[in-house]
Amino acid sequence: MKLASLQHGRDGRLVVVSRDLSACVPVPAIALTLQQALDHWETVEPALRGVAAALEAGDADLEGVMPFREEDCAAPLPRAFQWADGSAYVNHVELVRKARGAEMPPSFWTDPLMYQGGSDSFLAPHDPICMADEAWGIDLEGEVAVVTGDVPMGVSAEAARGMVWLVMLVNDVSLRGLIPNELAKGFGFFQSKPSTAFSPVAVTPDELGTAWDGGKLHRPLLSFINGKPFGTPDAGVDMTFDFGQLIAHAAKTRPLCAGTIIGSGTVSNKDPDGGPGRPVDQGGLGYSCLAEIRTIETIRDGKPSTPFLRFGDRVRIEMRDEAGASIFGSIDQEVRKYEGP
Repeated sequence: MKLASLQHGRDGRLVVVSRDLSACVPVPAIALTLQQALDHWETVEPALRGVAAALEAGDADLEGVMPFREEDCAAPLPRAFQWADGSAYVNHVELVRKARGAEMPPSFWTDPLMYQGGSDSFLAPHDPICMADEAWGIDLEGEVAVVTGDVPMGVSAEAARGMVWLVMLVNDVSLRGLIPNELAKGFGFFQSKPSTAFSPVAVTPDELGTAWDGGKLHRPLLSFINGKPFGTPDAGVDMTFDFGQLIAHAAKTRPLCAGTIIGSGTVSNKDPDGGPGRPVDQGGLGYSCLAEIRTIETIRDGKPSTPFLRFGDRVRIEMRDEAGASIFGSIDQEVRKYEGP
């Protein structure tokens, strides 16, 4: 089943979306918003699945069917009670720490990193990335995220894998120029992590078939900058901590409410020879953020040559199934100069 939120008020209007992303239908008699559906998932999910089945069958009695347009979408959850982002791909963590001259503690391979992001103002999937200054080091971060049901404190990783209700994609925008000074204060990210964008569609895990193994999504995450392929790493490869482990980490000392979003961190693959990865145009899998390629350039050449995003640049993030069809729709964003309120 595929779900989306059309732009409407603060929390969107829930729609069920066809598998091929061509049509959708509002379901106000079942739930007005996705959060409302998640709050009553056990009773609401069967009704939503019934609508999804009718939509796929082309049921003439199904009322309100309309074309599905990604540009009409808000984030699946336009605002959420909690957004916590992990760093499950430790290869990425190791590289970006090298870029700022920070050592890699051994515990990073056994204990997940996680930060609590702002969840009150998510970007729609086709919203621009508006920033006041290019010098802030505007970077994309392509990720996978899950939406959980209610999670009890102290849950095991094994049990947590059964609490994943939805899966979606993320562009966790980072401001690399602000990160070093902010982390040097010893209190974590804030200004360096602006509003996050999510894919138009969130899907139930069964929709992913064998690509979903309960804790990881085994498909390439595709990213493009100005139409040029930038990354094709497989989200199921080199993921040190799966989503069960990330959810359990988040719930170690607190329960999580239905609608909590947990991110994977930037998807990152090593090269087959064990190296840090090569650009797509050199036969590699590329990257999901600019910080990685800049680190590799610094190691190789003594300084980075790839710039961070500039005003007018466009970022696209997507994932396709084995037949080449888009699973979640696309995150497609232009970087623009923020001119003030």
